Amino acid sequence: MRGVGSLKEKRRLVSSLITHLDSKMHVGVAEVDHQDKWQRAAVGVAAVAPQAGQLDRVLVAVRKAVESHPGVEVLDYSIWHMENEQ
Repeated sequence: MRGVGSLKEKRRLVSSLITHLDSKMHVGVAEVDHQDKWQRAAVGVAAVAPQAGQLDRVLVAVRKAVESHPGVEVLDYSIWHMENEQ
């Protein structure tokens, strides 16, 4: 988290990111870990689509939106398809 020096600043940045993804990308978003650390955040995104290709396009767009969000530095990401469980 670039330019963040307090938990309050981190929460403002994460809230801004979540609002952006929710309203523009129409995906479910939540901070899922590191809520008590101002240096990092873990954000989970959930999306549903009728076809895997469409879902992949949505998730690539979400990743690009996160990477380009001011103050955000992506250290790692993973994509998991529920169909893998069947």
